[in-house]
Amino acid sequence: MVATAHSLPGHWWALLASAFWARDLLGYVLGTVLVLLAGIPLERQMGSLKLALSAVVAQTAGIIAATAFWEATRFLMGSWALQMGGTYILGPSALVCGAAMAATASMATLWRRRIRLAVFGLLVLLALYSGGFADLVRLGAGGAGALLGPALLGRRPRLVRPVSSRHEGRVLLALLMAVSAVGPVVAGLIPHAVGPLSVLRFLFTNIQPVDPATLQTLCADPAQGKECAAAHLQLRAGAGGIFMAILPSFLLLLLAEGLRRGRRFAWAGALLVQAGLSVPALMTIATVLQAAGPDTGVGEGIGASQSGAPAHPLLLVAPLLLPVVLCGVLLACRKLFPIAAPRGTYTRLAARVLGLGGVLGLIYVAAGLALAPSFAPVPGPAELAADVPDRFLPLGFTVDAPPAFFPQTTAAVLLYEGTGIVFWAVTGVLVLTTFLRPAHTRHSADKDRARAILTTREGSSISWMTTWPGSSYWFSVSGESFIAYRVITGIALTLGAPVGPRTETSGVIEEFAGYCRTNGWTPCFYSVPLEVRDAASVLGWDAVQVAQETVLPLDALSFKGKNFQDIRTAMNNAAKSGIHAEWIRYPTAHLSIQAQIQAISEEWVADRKLPEMGFTLGGLEELNDREVRCLIAVDAHHRVHAVTSWLPVYRNGRIVGWTLDFMRRRSTGFRAAIEFLIASAAISLRDEGCSFISLSGAPLARIPGDPQPAPFDGSAQETVVLDRLLDRLGSALEPVYGFRSLLAFKGKFRPRYAPLYMVYPDSAALPGVANAVTRAYLPDLSFGEGFQLLRRILRRRPGLPRGV
Repeated sequence: MVATAHSLPGHWWALLASAFWARDLLGYVLGTVLVLLAGIPLERQMGSLKLALSAVVAQTAGIIAATAFWEATRFLMGSWALQMGGTYILGPSALVCGAAMAATASMATLWRRRIRLAVFGLLVLLALYSGGFADLVRLGAGGAGALLGPALLGRRPRLVRPVSSRHEGRVLLALLMAVSAVGPVVAGLIPHAVGPLSVLRFLFTNIQPVDPATLQTLCADPAQGKECAAAHLQLRAGAGGIFMAILPSFLLLLLAEGLRRGRRFAWAGALLVQAGLSVPALMTIATVLQAAGPDTGVGEGIGASQSGAPAHPLLLVAPLLLPVVLCGVLLACRKLFPIAAPRGTYTRLAARVLGLGGVLGLIYVAAGLALAPSFAPVPGPAELAADVPDRFLPLGFTVDAPPAFFPQTTAAVLLYEGTGIVFWAVTGVLVLTTFLRPAHTRHSADKDRARAILTTREGSSISWMTTWPGSSYWFSVSGESFIAYRVITGIALTLGAPVGPRTETSGVIEEFAGYCRTNGWTPCFYSVPLEVRDAASVLGWDAVQVAQETVLPLDALSFKGKNFQDIRTAMNNAAKSGIHAEWIRYPTAHLSIQAQIQAISEEWVADRKLPEMGFTLGGLEELNDREVRCLIAVDAHHRVHAVTSWLPVYRNGRIVGWTLDFMRRRSTGFRAAIEFLIASAAISLRDEGCSFISLSGAPLARIPGDPQPAPFDGSAQETVVLDRLLDRLGSALEPVYGFRSLLAFKGKFRPRYAPLYMVYPDSAALPGVANAVTRAYLPDLSFGEGFQLLRRILRRRPGLPRGV
């Protein structure tokens, strides 16, 4: 029993019966394998009753939704609706899609999002490009399952904007580019693709199907001899012709890998390809609209299919706008791709590509002369040389121009088609290798110089953060000290204290202030210790506390006594569960360990209501440093339960301590994993001879009863207002990021508290300073998220506990 767009009124039982029928024996075998492969793990995830219910409801809803869509649009969609109405669905594919989407509701946030993105990406691609009734049923079943899943767990479905880290944002955009590249190829491979975006296969390949009648007409006219030969060549195009036809898709897939890695060149290349596709798309749109005329309506002959059913011109125009839309998406997301290759990489790439083209061109001419009798008509050196550029162009750019000669033998075809394949295959490998080369920052020379000072002089516990991306570097006249800063709306915001000899601190602050005045900036030292605040007081600057650092001395470390009962319990339970702590370096860790750390981090970010914070809070990108150590909690099955990262603290050429930065725990892992890791790190680093560990600063949080320092000048009112604003900001962000809870958590280790300050010279610049700090921590904050955060701040009543 089959289900079609026409079968519902009189054959309602086809809604479910179609899932258990197939066209032939092979269909039954494949359907059974699909049900077993998907059904067994889904049953373990959901239970038998929920699996059966979700499968039946999703199958029914998918067929009803697809039929309703067909009924509502069949008078508007022209040939698509007509051809879709004659197709049907058999087999359990829709049933499995719906059950799988329902099961994602009980998964962790990260995998729920990834699985839904992958499945829905595939279903939408098939619906838009293939466009059969079965494709719409599967898409409808998947959507129904995604909505039904939360209901089966007793909660309402929620439609919220997903929050992603920079890394995940790159992955999603790379996936979007890959789908846009694969879709036209899918449409080209499916013989009767009728989806609304199936016309894009002509934009990518520009190969119109040649039917026998057209071929006979062309070849019957002696004046169209070259057109006849070109049609014959197109019909028998082998692997080389197919490859050259889908060259834009090949390039986009190649560049998608670079986008995943955050490469600026890949972003520019993808933008160039999409812009190149936009030009013929806009020209085609203009041609269609001009041919349609102002009075053309639904049912008139523009865009009629081979079946004779017409389509409205706008239905042909809209899909062609996809490359234009993708150009806009790339431009909007350009900040996700700041990573550049080392200097000279692409100059060498261009030289190699040009050299490769020259060598292949010479080979083509020389081999063509040797095989000249195998072409018709026989070409000379001039004809072969003139044909060289066409060998490197996509087939869609050359098919409209009849070729000057045609290969007649296998050897000639291999030469004719293989030249372009070899050129683009080798070029693709060369481009891919540039994405694998280590990243090169704009300030790499300054960064190397700053790192040398950092490892030989003296800095604060957060000074290693100055090596993170996004910082510019200023060096003192003596060359012994430096300051890492970033300029945001005229505010030169530093990351931590000056790095260098402490005897130079006062002079360095004054030098840097003069440098900022010369450039028209307002300096602001952020997250600096007490000695920097005192040095700035001589210049009349004000200060406000912005964080509370927790330091754990290691010389007399002992987790004994009632105060450390929770820590000992965490360590004992970890031992009973077979979990141990293991030091690794993220860049050199096993791929399975890296993948687990990425999954844990992305899951944590996905659970936030605001984007991942940066500046003094590191993420995955900051782990990719050989100097940074990671301590992971791993069990006997090599499953990572939690991860922490530790930044080195140098003094006079040796490491004296480590600073905790990155902390993530698997939602379904060992609950006390972070306590276990911090305690294990403290014991291990004590045994290595380190003096202390810093549990880092908790932004916008301080211990209760900690008094604020008095302002150094008459700007007491402005300082009080700023302190109140920071208190409100900390309260507003607490439900999302939990900074105050984090400070309370670190109190379990009975640390020594050290306040961190923001020091600034002019209270009139406080609005700009507040904006700069916000944009430093949340560079990807959208307007809507910023407005939501502002409402939270204004609603929060200062001085009262949350909820009062």
